Amino acid sequence: MSKKIDVGVLGATGMVGQQFIARLANHPWFNVCWLAASERSEGKPYADAAPWRLATPMPDSVRSKTVEACEPRRGPAVVFSALDAKAADVLEAEFAAAGHVVLSNARTFRMDPLVPLLIPEVNADHLDLLSEQKSAKGWKGAVVTNPNCATIVLAMALAPLRQFGINKVSVTTMQAVSGAGYPGVASLDILGNIIPFIGGGEEEKIETETLKILGTDGGRSRLNAVISAQVNRVPVIDGHSMTVSVDLLTVPSVDEVVNAMRTFSGRPQVLKLPTAPVPPIVVMSQENRPQPRLDAGLGDGMTTSVGRVRVCPVLTHKFVALSHNTIRGAAGASILNAELMKAEGFFN
Repeated sequence: MSKKIDVGVLGATGMVGQQFIARLANHPWFNVCWLAASERSEGKPYADAAPWRLATPMPDSVRSKTVEACEPRRGPAVVFSALDAKAADVLEAEFAAAGHVVLSNARTFRMDPLVPLLIPEVNADHLDLLSEQKSAKGWKGAVVTNPNCATIVLAMALAPLRQFGINKVSVTTMQAVSGAGYPGVASLDILGNIIPFIGGGEEEKIETETLKILGTDGGRSRLNAVISAQVNRVPVIDGHSMTVSVDLLTVPSVDEVVNAMRTFSGRPQVLKLPTAPVPPIVVMSQENRPQPRLDAGLGDGMTTSVGRVRVCPVLTHKFVALSHNTIRGAAGASILNAELMKAEGFFN
């Protein structure tokens, strides 16, 4: 591609906004030309407005860029949204109505039957909703969402198992503190502790979003399964882990389950999209893996790691799964969605 597509970032100063900027800095297809955030950041150089929290340095290309207001028509046609839910509830629809394509990390439109809740390896065909979305909502642009940061771990791990018939799922998450944003959870609450609750309907998101993602007809026909989720905040910086028990209707062998996961791939791998992990799922043979410290960064943070696949005495199978929550579960997910849309001609 000889010319990059100009893109903007809404909510550019927060943790997810910073991940967008870091991952887009040298992207072969996209050029960050516009940064927008709240009123307290408006008018400031990005380096002054954003206390940089990532291990990688702030890209020089954005340091002096002026942060602008989150107003439609001021930025480029394609925008990545790292807005919090309250702001996204209003602004994302306004941007779409004005003609922008919004790649959203917010929960606002995830369960809207006309909005794709997209994981490119799992349900690329759900982009077919966009033609109906435009006519039904009267938007000149569009909204495409990525899932909750824990949902994406579970949906990726379950996707290869659809061939066996998914009946029931019980999942317990161990979610990193970076998922709470900055400043996040108070140190006296989380250090040496586990908090068995995460607000914002986290359990309900996992239980409902996964069924839409793994469903048909753009997710309007949900996967015919039952999911029970329990969530925990743990003293880990990055990487959401979960233990999963699943009831599969055809009761495959453990080797068949492992093979299904190891051979799984999708449109991003076929199209060789720039940030697509190859393979998308790594199944580990070590008894003590995956671990956030060792494995959250695999595939530049885009790989889903699975381990300890074995027979479950209550359901049929159980395993451990892990993904990087602010990359695969947030900014990286939206960027991969944008890459798929570009490759499939949605930006032309």
